[in-house]
Amino acid sequence: MMTFFTENSSDILLKTWEHFYISMIALALGVIIAVPIGILLSKSKFISKIVLSITSVLQTVPSLALLAIMIPLFGVGKVPAVIALCIYSLLPILNNTFIGMRSVNANTKGAGVAMGMTTIQSVLLVELPLAFPVIMSGIRLSAVYVISWATLASYIGAGGLGDFIFNGLNLYKPELIIGGAIIVTLLALLADFLLSKLEKWVTPKGLRIEGGRAS
Repeated sequence: MMTFFTENSSDILLKTWEHFYISMIALALGVIIAVPIGILLSKSKFISKIVLSITSVLQTVPSLALLAIMIPLFGVGKVPAVIALCIYSLLPILNNTFIGMRSVNANTKGAGVAMGMTTIQSVLLVELPLAFPVIMSGIRLSAVYVISWATLASYIGAGGLGDFIFNGLNLYKPELIIGGAIIVTLLALLADFLLSKLEKWVTPKGLRIEGGRAS
C-alpha cells in the first residue's frame, strides 16, 4: 500500500484536488438552490409535499445512471458531473431546511412580528439562525454523500479519485482500488469535520451543544 502512495504522489495530489473542487462546487450549488427553496416550502405544506416528493424520486435514480443521462445532455467532463452531484445533494439540504424552519417555535416568530419585523426580517433574523443547526446537518450529510458519489464522476471523464479505483478495476490492481477508497474516505471525514467547525462558529451561542449541554 505504501508503494501506491510513493509511486503516485503527484497524481494523488492532482486527483484529490479535482475530486474536492468538483464535490464542493456541486455542494455549494446545492446549498444555493435548496436552502431558499426549503425556506419557501416551509410556508406551504401542500407545495412542500409535491416538491419534496419530486426530489425524493430524483434521489432514487442510481448515481451511475444519472451520470450516464448527463452525457447526451451535457457531454462528458466536469460540468455534467457537477450537475449530477448537485441534484443528489438537494434532498438532504432541502429536507433539513424545511424541517428546521418548521420547527422554529411559533411564539418566537410571533415575538419578532410583535417587535415590528417584516416577514423577510423574521426569516433572516429569527427563523434562519434558529433553524441553522438542522440545516447544517443536512449540508454535512450532503457533503459526505457528494464526495462519495464523486468517485463515479471518473466514469464520464471528470477525473478525481475515481480514476484510481476504475484503473484498479480495469488493471486488476487492488492497491489502486484500496488507495483511492482510503483517500475518498479521509476526504469525506475532513469535509464533515470542517463543516462541523463552521456550524459551531455560525450557530448562535445559546443553541450550541457542548459536552451534552447547551451552552
